[in-house]
Amino acid sequence: MLNPIGGAELILNPDGSIYHLHLRAEDVADTVIVVGDVGRVRNISKHFEKLDTERQNRDFLTHTGWYKGKRITVLSTGIGADNIDIVINELDAVVNIDLLQRTPKAEKRKLHIIRLGTSGGLQAGIPVDSFVVSGWGLGFDSLIHFYEAGKKVEDIPMSEAFIRFMKWPAELSRPYFVKGSELLMQVIGKDLYHGITATAPGFYGPQGRSLRLTPFDSGFIDKLTEFEYQGMRIVNFEMETSALYGLSRMLGHEAISVCVAVANRPKNEFSKDYRAAVDKLIILLLGRLTA
Repeated sequence: MLNPIGGAELILNPDGSIYHLHLRAEDVADTVIVVGDVGRVRNISKHFEKLDTERQNRDFLTHTGWYKGKRITVLSTGIGADNIDIVINELDAVVNIDLLQRTPKAEKRKLHIIRLGTSGGLQAGIPVDSFVVSGWGLGFDSLIHFYEAGKKVEDIPMSEAFIRFMKWPAELSRPYFVKGSELLMQVIGKDLYHGITATAPGFYGPQGRSLRLTPFDSGFIDKLTEFEYQGMRIVNFEMETSALYGLSRMLGHEAISVCVAVANRPKNEFSKDYRAAVDKLIILLLGRLTA
Protein backbone atom coordinates (compact mmCIF):
# COMPACT_ATOMS: atom_id res chain seq x y z
CA MET A 1 0.00 0.00 0.00
CA LEU A 2 1.24 3.49 -0.87
CA ASN A 3 2.20 5.81 1.94
CA PRO A 4 -0.21 8.75 2.31
CA ILE A 5 1.00 12.11 1.02
CA GLY A 6 1.83 14.34 3.99
CA GLY A 7 -0.32 17.19 5.22
CA ALA A 8 2.24 19.87 4.31
CA GLU A 9 2.55 18.46 0.76
CA LEU A 10 -1.11 17.88 -0.11
CA ILE A 11 -2.92 20.72 1.66
CA LEU A 12 -6.68 20.39 2.05
CA ASN A 13 -9.38 22.66 3.43
CA PRO A 14 -11.62 21.57 6.34
CA ASP A 15 -14.31 20.56 3.82
CA GLY A 16 -11.88 18.21 2.05
CA SER A 17 -11.35 20.40 -1.02
CA ILE A 18 -7.91 21.26 -2.45
CA TYR A 19 -6.21 24.24 -0.77
CA HIS A 20 -6.21 27.09 -3.31
CA LEU A 21 -8.87 26.09 -5.83
CA HIS A 22 -11.43 24.75 -3.29
CA LEU A 23 -12.37 21.97 -5.72
CA ARG A 24 -13.11 18.24 -5.54
CA ALA A 25 -13.01 15.69 -8.34
CA GLU A 26 -16.72 15.99 -9.14
CA ASP A 27 -16.33 19.75 -9.71
CA VAL A 28 -13.92 19.35 -12.64
CA ALA A 29 -14.90 18.37 -16.19
CA ASP A 30 -12.48 16.56 -18.49
CA THR A 31 -12.33 19.70 -20.67
CA VAL A 32 -10.94 22.73 -18.83
CA ILE A 33 -10.61 26.25 -20.22
CA VAL A 34 -8.15 28.36 -18.21
CA VAL A 35 -8.13 32.15 -18.40
CA GLY A 36 -6.05 34.76 -16.64
CA ASP A 37 -8.82 37.26 -15.97
CA VAL A 38 -11.41 36.29 -13.37
CA GLY A 39 -14.04 38.29 -15.27
CA ARG A 40 -13.43 36.21 -18.39
CA VAL A 41 -14.82 33.13 -16.60
CA ARG A 42 -18.29 34.69 -16.62
CA ASN A 43 -17.84 35.85 -20.20
CA ILE A 44 -17.48 32.20 -21.17
CA SER A 45 -19.93 30.54 -18.79
CA LYS A 46 -22.74 32.94 -19.75
CA HIS A 47 -22.98 30.86 -22.92
CA PHE A 48 -23.60 27.64 -20.93
CA GLU A 49 -27.08 26.14 -20.79
CA LYS A 50 -26.57 25.16 -17.15
CA LEU A 51 -24.01 25.62 -14.37
CA ASP A 52 -23.49 22.85 -11.81
CA THR A 53 -20.41 24.20 -9.99
CA GLU A 54 -19.39 27.68 -8.84
CA ARG A 55 -16.37 28.03 -6.56
CA GLN A 56 -14.13 30.99 -5.76
CA ASN A 57 -11.10 31.57 -3.56
CA ARG A 58 -8.95 34.66 -4.06
CA ASP A 59 -8.63 35.12 -7.84
CA PHE A 60 -9.36 31.46 -8.58
CA LEU A 61 -12.93 31.34 -9.87
CA THR A 62 -14.31 28.07 -11.26
CA HIS A 63 -17.52 27.57 -13.22
CA THR A 64 -18.42 24.09 -14.47
CA GLY A 65 -21.44 23.59 -16.66
CA TRP A 66 -22.89 22.38 -19.93
CA TYR A 67 -22.58 23.76 -23.46
CA LYS A 68 -24.31 21.92 -26.31
CA GLY A 69 -24.23 18.67 -24.37
CA LYS A 70 -20.56 18.91 -23.35
CA ARG A 71 -19.47 19.46 -19.74
CA ILE A 72 -16.79 22.15 -19.52
CA THR A 73 -14.90 23.74 -16.63
CA VAL A 74 -13.72 27.36 -16.86
CA LEU A 75 -11.12 28.46 -14.33
CA SER A 76 -9.26 31.73 -13.77
CA THR A 77 -5.54 31.39 -13.05
CA GLY A 78 -4.41 34.96 -12.56
CA ILE A 79 -1.19 36.08 -14.23
CA GLY A 80 2.12 34.25 -14.44
CA ALA A 81 3.84 30.88 -14.37
CA ASP A 82 3.75 30.76 -10.56
CA ASN A 83 -0.05 30.75 -10.62
CA ILE A 84 -0.05 28.11 -13.36
CA ASP A 85 2.09 25.95 -11.05
CA ILE A 86 -0.68 26.13 -8.44
CA VAL A 87 -3.57 25.59 -10.84
CA ILE A 88 -2.23 22.64 -12.85
CA ASN A 89 -0.82 20.78 -9.85
CA GLU A 90 -4.07 21.22 -7.92
CA LEU A 91 -6.28 20.31 -10.88
CA ASP A 92 -4.28 17.12 -11.30
CA ALA A 93 -4.40 16.38 -7.58
CA VAL A 94 -8.16 16.81 -7.51
CA VAL A 95 -8.77 14.30 -10.31
CA ASN A 96 -5.85 11.88 -9.82
CA ILE A 97 -5.30 11.71 -6.05
CA ASP A 98 -7.79 10.21 -3.60
CA LEU A 99 -8.00 13.24 -1.32
CA LEU A 100 -9.52 11.23 1.52
CA GLN A 101 -6.84 8.51 1.47
CA ARG A 102 -4.10 10.93 0.28
CA THR A 103 -2.80 8.41 -2.27
CA PRO A 104 -2.64 8.53 -6.10
CA LYS A 105 -5.52 6.79 -7.85
CA ALA A 106 -4.80 3.65 -9.84
CA GLU A 107 -6.69 4.97 -12.88
CA LYS A 108 -5.70 8.45 -14.00
CA ARG A 109 -7.96 11.01 -15.66
CA LYS A 110 -6.50 12.89 -18.63
CA LEU A 111 -7.65 16.49 -18.75
CA HIS A 112 -7.86 18.56 -21.94
CA ILE A 113 -6.70 22.01 -20.86
CA ILE A 114 -7.07 25.01 -23.17
CA ARG A 115 -5.67 28.40 -22.27
CA LEU A 116 -7.68 31.28 -23.74
CA GLY A 117 -5.78 34.50 -23.30
CA THR A 118 -4.16 37.59 -24.72
CA SER A 119 -0.64 38.10 -26.01
CA GLY A 120 1.64 40.46 -27.90
CA GLY A 121 2.41 39.54 -31.51
CA LEU A 122 6.10 39.33 -32.40
CA GLN A 123 5.87 39.01 -36.17
CA ALA A 124 4.92 42.02 -38.31
CA GLY A 125 2.64 39.85 -40.44
CA ILE A 126 0.32 38.90 -37.54
CA PRO A 127 -2.41 41.58 -37.38
CA VAL A 128 -3.66 43.00 -34.10
CA ASP A 129 -6.81 41.14 -32.89
CA SER A 130 -5.93 37.94 -34.79
CA PHE A 131 -5.87 34.52 -33.08
CA VAL A 132 -2.58 32.73 -32.39
CA VAL A 133 -2.27 29.09 -31.29
CA SER A 134 0.95 27.97 -29.61
CA GLY A 135 2.66 24.95 -31.14
CA TRP A 136 5.49 25.32 -28.64
CA GLY A 137 6.05 27.16 -25.39
CA LEU A 138 9.41 28.89 -24.83
CA GLY A 139 9.89 29.48 -21.13
CA PHE A 140 12.03 32.17 -19.51
CA ASP A 141 10.36 31.36 -16.16
CA SER A 142 12.57 28.37 -15.11
CA LEU A 143 9.54 26.51 -13.70
CA ILE A 144 10.12 23.05 -15.21
CA HIS A 145 13.71 23.04 -13.93
CA PHE A 146 12.30 22.61 -10.41
CA TYR A 147 10.83 19.21 -11.37
CA GLU A 148 12.76 15.98 -11.90
CA ALA A 149 10.64 15.17 -14.96
CA GLY A 150 11.40 18.53 -16.56
CA LYS A 151 14.22 17.19 -18.71
CA LYS A 152 11.91 14.49 -20.10
CA VAL A 153 9.48 17.03 -21.59
CA GLU A 154 11.98 19.68 -22.71
CA ASP A 155 13.23 19.76 -26.30
CA ILE A 156 16.86 20.21 -25.32
CA PRO A 157 18.32 20.60 -28.86
CA MET A 158 15.78 23.37 -29.51
CA SER A 159 16.68 25.06 -26.22
CA GLU A 160 20.39 24.89 -26.97
CA ALA A 161 19.89 26.32 -30.47
CA PHE A 162 18.01 29.26 -28.96
CA ILE A 163 20.65 29.85 -26.28
CA ARG A 164 23.40 29.93 -28.93
CA PHE A 165 21.45 32.23 -31.23
CA MET A 166 20.56 34.71 -28.47
CA LYS A 167 24.00 34.52 -26.78
CA TRP A 168 21.93 34.02 -23.65
CA PRO A 169 23.40 35.70 -20.53
CA ALA A 170 24.51 33.31 -17.80
CA GLU A 171 22.85 35.42 -15.09
CA LEU A 172 19.37 34.75 -16.53
CA SER A 173 17.52 31.46 -16.00
CA ARG A 174 17.98 28.83 -18.71
CA PRO A 175 15.27 28.98 -21.42
CA TYR A 176 13.36 25.81 -22.27
CA PHE A 177 11.00 24.61 -25.02
CA VAL A 178 8.00 22.30 -24.54
CA LYS A 179 5.62 21.16 -27.26
CA GLY A 180 1.87 21.67 -26.99
CA SER A 181 -0.74 18.97 -27.53
CA GLU A 182 -0.90 17.71 -31.11
CA LEU A 183 -4.40 16.38 -30.42
CA LEU A 184 -5.74 19.75 -29.29
CA MET A 185 -3.86 21.54 -32.05
CA GLN A 186 -5.92 19.55 -34.55
CA VAL A 187 -9.14 20.46 -32.73
CA ILE A 188 -8.41 24.11 -31.93
CA GLY A 189 -5.61 25.28 -34.19
CA LYS A 190 -6.80 24.74 -37.74
CA ASP A 191 -6.52 27.90 -39.90
CA LEU A 192 -5.15 30.05 -37.03
CA TYR A 193 -1.72 31.69 -36.86
CA HIS A 194 0.66 29.32 -35.09
CA GLY A 195 4.27 28.99 -34.00
CA ILE A 196 6.35 29.35 -30.83
CA THR A 197 5.00 31.36 -27.88
CA ALA A 198 7.54 32.98 -25.56
CA THR A 199 6.56 33.04 -21.87
CA ALA A 200 8.10 35.81 -19.77
CA PRO A 201 8.37 36.08 -15.95
CA GLY A 202 7.12 39.68 -16.12
CA PHE A 203 5.31 42.21 -18.30
CA TYR A 204 7.79 45.06 -18.56
CA GLY A 205 11.54 44.40 -18.53
CA PRO A 206 11.20 40.66 -19.26
CA GLN A 207 9.17 41.56 -22.37
CA GLY A 208 11.58 44.28 -23.46
CA ARG A 209 9.41 47.22 -22.33
CA SER A 210 11.01 50.40 -21.01
CA LEU A 211 9.26 52.90 -18.72
CA ARG A 212 11.67 54.27 -16.08
CA LEU A 213 13.80 51.12 -16.01
CA THR A 214 15.88 50.02 -19.00
CA PRO A 215 15.81 46.35 -20.11
CA PHE A 216 19.13 44.50 -20.12
CA ASP A 217 19.18 44.24 -23.94
CA SER A 218 17.61 46.90 -26.16
CA GLY A 219 17.65 44.47 -29.09
CA PHE A 220 15.91 41.62 -27.23
CA ILE A 221 12.59 41.78 -29.13
CA ASP A 222 14.30 42.07 -32.50
CA LYS A 223 16.37 38.96 -31.77
CA LEU A 224 13.27 37.01 -30.74
CA THR A 225 11.52 37.86 -34.00
CA GLU A 226 14.57 36.68 -35.98
CA PHE A 227 15.02 33.28 -34.29
CA GLU A 228 13.98 30.31 -36.43
CA TYR A 229 14.18 26.60 -35.74
CA GLN A 230 13.20 23.98 -38.32
CA GLY A 231 10.95 26.51 -40.04
CA MET A 232 9.26 27.72 -36.84
CA ARG A 233 9.38 31.28 -35.53
CA ILE A 234 8.46 32.94 -32.23
CA VAL A 235 5.07 34.48 -32.97
CA ASN A 236 3.91 35.97 -29.67
CA PHE A 237 4.79 36.83 -26.08
CA GLU A 238 2.79 36.22 -22.87
CA MET A 239 3.21 34.88 -19.33
CA GLU A 240 1.71 31.37 -18.92
CA THR A 241 2.06 28.99 -21.87
CA SER A 242 5.45 27.35 -21.23
CA ALA A 243 4.47 26.52 -17.64
CA LEU A 244 1.12 25.15 -18.80
CA TYR A 245 2.77 22.93 -21.41
CA GLY A 246 5.56 21.73 -19.14
CA LEU A 247 3.36 20.76 -16.20
CA SER A 248 0.64 19.25 -18.38
CA ARG A 249 3.09 17.02 -20.24
CA MET A 250 4.79 15.91 -17.01
CA LEU A 251 1.41 15.00 -15.49
CA GLY A 252 -0.02 13.34 -18.61
CA HIS A 253 -2.60 15.93 -19.66
CA GLU A 254 -3.25 17.51 -23.07
CA ALA A 255 -2.77 21.29 -23.22
CA ILE A 256 -2.95 23.99 -25.87
CA SER A 257 -2.84 27.78 -25.69
CA VAL A 258 -4.76 30.11 -28.00
CA CYS A 259 -4.54 33.87 -27.61
CA VAL A 260 -5.69 37.10 -29.16
CA ALA A 261 -2.73 39.15 -30.39
CA VAL A 262 -3.71 42.40 -28.67
CA ALA A 263 -0.47 44.08 -29.77
CA ASN A 264 1.96 43.96 -32.67
CA ARG A 265 5.35 44.69 -31.15
CA PRO A 266 7.34 45.21 -34.40
CA LYS A 267 4.76 47.79 -35.57
CA ASN A 268 4.17 49.23 -32.05
CA GLU A 269 0.40 48.81 -32.45
CA PHE A 270 -2.21 47.95 -29.81
CA SER A 271 -5.80 46.78 -30.22
CA LYS A 272 -8.51 49.44 -30.13
CA ASP A 273 -11.04 46.94 -28.69
CA TYR A 274 -9.38 43.68 -27.66
CA ARG A 275 -12.38 42.61 -25.56
CA ALA A 276 -14.48 42.27 -28.71
CA ALA A 277 -11.76 40.08 -30.23
CA VAL A 278 -11.66 37.94 -27.06
CA ASP A 279 -15.44 37.49 -27.26
CA LYS A 280 -15.06 36.26 -30.86
CA LEU A 281 -12.36 33.83 -29.75
CA ILE A 282 -14.65 32.50 -26.99
CA ILE A 283 -17.36 31.69 -29.53
CA LEU A 284 -14.83 30.11 -31.89
CA LEU A 285 -13.32 27.96 -29.13
CA LEU A 286 -16.67 26.76 -27.75
CA GLY A 287 -17.75 25.87 -31.28
CA ARG A 288 -14.62 23.85 -31.99
CA LEU A 289 -14.80 22.03 -28.67
CA THR A 290 -18.34 20.88 -29.43
CA ALA A 291 -18.14 20.34 -33.20
